[in-house]
Amino acid sequence: MSDGTVFSLHKHDGKFYLKYNGFDLMSTALTFSEEMLAQIGCADLLEGAPLRPKHPQILIGGLGLGFTLKRTLELVGRPATVEVAELMPPLIEWNRTFLVEHNGPLLEDVRTKITQGDLFDIVSGKRKGSYDAILLDIDNTPDDLITAGNARLYSQSFLAKIKDLLTPNGCVAYWLSEPAPKFKKCLAKAGFHIEEHAAKPHEKSKRARHCIYQARRSR
Repeated sequence: MSDGTVFSLHKHDGKFYLKYNGFDLMSTALTFSEEMLAQIGCADLLEGAPLRPKHPQILIGGLGLGFTLKRTLELVGRPATVEVAELMPPLIEWNRTFLVEHNGPLLEDVRTKITQGDLFDIVSGKRKGSYDAILLDIDNTPDDLITAGNARLYSQSFLAKIKDLLTPNGCVAYWLSEPAPKFKKCLAKAGFHIEEHAAKPHEKSKRARHCIYQARRSR
């Protein structure tokens, strides 16, 4: 990237590892919490669900290794539109090539719309009530940022924009590497009712160290 950050994809024993400046960031071996993000964020959009709109509109912030997108497509059925905002062009390319053996051709699904760019900039031009669900997995927590510029994704102004983008019954779900009580208070201050869900890195993990906040309008 322009700031000198190096993201790289590695394969070992049939598994892929995404590294950030040489450190493991995510892998195809630990995907449970990424899939859980989709399940929590899209709970009202399942086929047959009473609140499911005729054509759900979902925004995913951060493509990663594709597991949140994959689970979202499985859950919401058809018709639906799942827009994915991804900053890094290589991640988009890797999901079209190397990662297909794990997740299939997710980016070729007619329901998938990939937008390359910064999520903050992408949503700035969106109209009110654009999405039934917004799923965000871009950084660790506001207090443990991988990329300093992502701090604005947890700001009051951004939360106000996200709230405006949701349909009346919509929700935003934030993936966090660990619970973030101060950010939970920020969500409440922005007018959200929050449900906190503990999330394991792997289905068989003994400890649920990650966290997902599901936030709906409270006013």
